[in-house]
Amino acid sequence: MKRISIIVPKGAILGSIEGPRQVFTEVNAFLQSMGREPLFAVQLVSLTNEAPVYSGIYTVATNATIADVAQTDLIIIPALDADMMNNLEINRGFIPWIREQYKKGAEVASLCVGAFLLASTGLLNGRNCATHWLAANDFRRLFPEVNLVEDKIITDENGLYSSGGAFSYLNLILYLVGKFAGRDVAIFCSKAFQIDIERHSQSPFMIFKGQKEHEDDLIKQAQEFIEGNFQDRITVDDLAARVYLGRRNFERRFKKATANTVVEYIQRVKVEAAKKHFETSRKNINEVMFDVGYADVKAFRTIFRKITGLTPIEYRNKYNREAVVLEA
Repeated sequence: MKRISIIVPKGAILGSIEGPRQVFTEVNAFLQSMGREPLFAVQLVSLTNEAPVYSGIYTVATNATIADVAQTDLIIIPALDADMMNNLEINRGFIPWIREQYKKGAEVASLCVGAFLLASTGLLNGRNCATHWLAANDFRRLFPEVNLVEDKIITDENGLYSSGGAFSYLNLILYLVGKFAGRDVAIFCSKAFQIDIERHSQSPFMIFKGQKEHEDDLIKQAQEFIEGNFQDRITVDDLAARVYLGRRNFERRFKKATANTVVEYIQRVKVEAAKKHFETSRKNINEVMFDVGYADVKAFRTIFRKITGLTPIEYRNKYNREAVVLEA
């Protein structure tokens, strides 16, 4: 039987504790209904016998403390609520225990912004990690040695797992169910809990907000120019000249400050503007394309799909039901 320890940090989001517990428990019931042995032994584990969660609104009585758990097979780290720095500080007692369990062979999965606590262990250094796209800039600032893949819903690397934002953690739980109990059981859970098992990207849900929490004022000037003039043709050379930097130095400083190349940043700003058009207007694809400064339909479609995971028409159909969709 696979031992699953869902940790209950102080300030955790209650749903991302109960959700995994309920799914793994339902897997056991499903297996038993088919005459098979239950697969998971699920326990809630905290630093003390009771843990306040969700800004103290609820208190969770756990099955055990970390001192009681000498060894486990899978650790689930739920999402934490808003005050991330405080939550990391008050939950630092989990860090040596998680490291020790991983060293003993346990696997570790973080849900949504639970990635911050997992990254604090150092286990993710040099490895891929996903988290909520809204927290991407803060995550990069705190953990520059971790490779954040903000478009992904699931990462799986060396016994370390992570999920994208909010309720997409359920996709990671289904993935783990499939890995440990088989695809047929994962499909059953997908149907029982009405979770889309084939979701792989959180790109369609992302809203691009350029990273401006840095101290490079010249780069901020360039960002503001891009965002205020996205409908124009903007070149790297023009931007570098505007802030009186050589191109190579400008590109290096821009990437360091924003986590995007200059070209990527320009593309993301243009696509974000296009998304808003598709959500709120009846303009066709060509009209929106011209409005955001593209003249080549193929290039616009390619970049839009690369960033959002959807074609312009698919995005419009998904987010603007009233629009009259006209194929360009």
